[in-house]
Formats: sequence, C-alpha cells, structure tokens
Amino acid sequence: MALAGPVYGELLSGVVASVVGAYWVAGLGAPAVAAVTLAGTVENLLLGLVLVVASGTTVRLAHAHGAGDRAGAGRVARAAWRLCALGSLLIAVPGFLVRDRIAGAFLDGEAAALAADWFTVAFPAFALFFAQRIADELFKGVGDTRTPLRTALLGNALLLVLDPLLILGPGPFPALGVTGAALALTASRAVALAVTALLRRRHRLPAPAGGALAEGPLTEGLLAEGRAITATGAPFGLDFTARMGVGTVQLGLVAAFGVPAVAGYGVGYRVLLIVTMAFYAVRQAAAIEAARLTGAARRAGVDPAVLVRSLARDTAGLAGVLGAAAALLCAAAARPVAALFTDDPAVAGEAVGFLRMAGLYLLPYALVVALGGVHQAAGAGRRPVVAVLLGLTAQLASGAALSGPFGVRGLWAGMTIGALVQLALLLLPLSRRRAGAVGDEPRRNVPEEASEIRLIERNASA
Repeated sequence: MALAGPVYGELLSGVVASVVGAYWVAGLGAPAVAAVTLAGTVENLLLGLVLVVASGTTVRLAHAHGAGDRAGAGRVARAAWRLCALGSLLIAVPGFLVRDRIAGAFLDGEAAALAADWFTVAFPAFALFFAQRIADELFKGVGDTRTPLRTALLGNALLLVLDPLLILGPGPFPALGVTGAALALTASRAVALAVTALLRRRHRLPAPAGGALAEGPLTEGLLAEGRAITATGAPFGLDFTARMGVGTVQLGLVAAFGVPAVAGYGVGYRVLLIVTMAFYAVRQAAAIEAARLTGAARRAGVDPAVLVRSLARDTAGLAGVLGAAAALLCAAAARPVAALFTDDPAVAGEAVGFLRMAGLYLLPYALVVALGGVHQAAGAGRRPVVAVLLGLTAQLASGAALSGPFGVRGLWAGMTIGALVQLALLLLPLSRRRAGAVGDEPRRNVPEEASEIRLIERNASA
C-alpha cells in the first residue's frame, strides 16, 4: 500500500483533470467534443508504445536497485532517455506531417479541422508526454512513488486553471477553443516536467563505467540495455493496447442496442475507470516490488521463486479486497451514482444495469490486473499477455453469443467470462525457471526457509 497509494492518487488526478477539461470543451459544441475525443483516442494508442519503454524502465531499474547495482541503474536511466528521444522523434515528426489525414480519416467538416488544430499542437509536444513518463518511472524504479504524485498534482492543478482561460477566453485571455485546450495541456506538462527535472538533479544516477577510451563498450552496453528495456516492457504495452482495442470493439457491439445503451455504458465506464485505477496502482506497486526482490535475490545468489510466490499471495490478497469492495460499491450505489451523470430514465437504467453486472466482473479483473504485474516483472511476461489475449477473445465471443438471448446484458456477462478465463490462466503454477528471469543470470537453489526470505527482503530494503 505504501507504493500503491501515491500511484492511485497520481492516476486519479489525471482522470479528474480530463473529466473537467471535457466539461469545458463540451460548451463549444459537438464538433469540438468529437475532435477532442479523437485526440484522446490517438494519445491512448500512442500510450501503448510509451508504456513499453516506461514500464521496461521501471522493472529494469527496480531490479538493478534491488541488486545494489548502481552502475547498472545508471545505464538503465541513460538507455531510457535515448529510447525516449528516439520514440518522440519517430512519432512527433510523422504525426505532425500527416495530422490532417489522421483527422480526416475519422471525422469530417468542422470536427476534422478542429482535430487537426489539436494535433498541430499535440504532436510537436509529444516529447513532453513521453519524457514525463520516463522521469516518473525513474523515481518509481527506486521505490519513490510520492514524487510522481506531487508533480502530477501540480500539472493537473495547472491544467484545471488554464483550461477555462485558454478555451473560453475570459477577460484579457483569447478564446482559443480546442487549440486552447491543447495549449493548456502542453503548458501544464511543460511545467510539471521542468519541476521533475529539478528534482531529478538531487537523485542523479551514476554514469556507467568508462569514458572516451571506452566509448565502444559503453555504447554497446547502452544498446543492450535499450533492447532489454524494450523486451521487458513489451508485455505491458501489448496488454494495454489489446485492452484498448477490445474496448473499441465492445463499444461497437453496444451501439447495436441504441443510443441509451451507449450513453449508459459511457456513464458506467467512467465510474469503473475511477474504481479500476486502484487495481492498476496495485499492479505498478507489485511490479516494482517483484523486480526489486528478484534483484536482491540475484545479489544474494538465492532462487527468487519463493519470494515471487509470497509477493503474489500478498498482492492477490490486497487486490481481492479492493475488487470485492469495488463490486459491492458498484452494486449498492449504482442508482444514485447514475443519477449524478444523467436525468434521462433510459440512460440511467442502462447505466445501473451495467454497474450491477460489473459487480461480477470486478473481483476477477482486480486479481488479473494486479497479478499480471508480478508475473511481468518476475520475467514471466509472456503468460499474462497470452492470458489477456485469450481472455479478451473469450469476452467478445461469449458477449456476442449471449447478447442474442439476453440483450446488452449478455455483453456485460461476457466481460465477466473473459476476466475469469484470464484469471484461470494466470493461476497456473509459475515456472521456477522463469521466476526472476529479469536479471538473465542463472541462480543457485538454496533451502527456501523463512529466515533466508526475511534476510533477502531486508537486503532489498537497504
């Protein structure tokens, strides 16, 4: 909880800021809302790529930190920044050049023009988004989740102030509309990143060994670390992207049942977003801890499998409590919560039905999300990816089949079936050979005694 609490606050602050921003944009009319919705969708798709580097950086750095390898930690940081620069360049330049085509591929008329205006600001500023994620992960990788929370609160608080000023233009401020929203987001990210950079100066990691005479070996080491970061983070990025894709397909299936069903789903989805942020906070914390423990085990020459299993049990216990609490909350508070978002009886009825059915989905989903972090950080990232792909396939197939006799509630039941399939695959015994594979080094087996486990954990905390 010490790691997960600040992560939840960080994620939640971003959700709140985006909801408030959407409120101001809504006053500009439907074309503006459509443009900003497309912009958010594109950024979420790009986030899947960013997560590959960001998550890989967190795990690799936490592993080096647990192993007491300060030079290795410095190498991770430098490789991460190089990947950030390369990724920003490869995305920002082509994105800016084809911004009109991207907007025109999904929208037309005024909405397409407004979306292109957003992209004119957003693509050149994409490096700010990428760099902030890397900077945050460098703090998280050494167990500091509070600093990213503080900078997120700063950036999002600034966004809350700038949004109405630049979108609506009260007093001396120009009314820039959608472009103003993009500029407000860019400015808030720039300030947060500047503050983060100042804080990073106090926690500078050591440079890798070598200098001008060792430029060749040093460069090779950074290239190897860059490949390791990408390989480690790929399962996290694939997981996110797969869920985003299935969410889009799910929305298409819901649309077949009419506008009230789509609107009710939208209301319920916003509520679930706030709730499930807690699961992802536990996931990040578990991934950091799993990587740190495997690094500590490597330093002590101990098989980390028992440590990973112990962490998985603790993580499952916490996720189970959060999932059960979320399920009960959604079931009990579905009607009053829906009333906060809409006064349309048809929409409210659909939202209540979705939230109550979500009560069956949230518990297995919480376990899947949280345990996935342990598996991925312990070097068994292929399993959660396979589990997610098969589970999401089961979700869509069963939802489509059940929607015939049971209507839209068949789609909600499919979500639960998909989560249960993912959970069943994740609960298969974790291979001892793969546990702790982040370090890519063989380890000797030692007696798995409680005293040795406590010793490793103390070393990791040192």
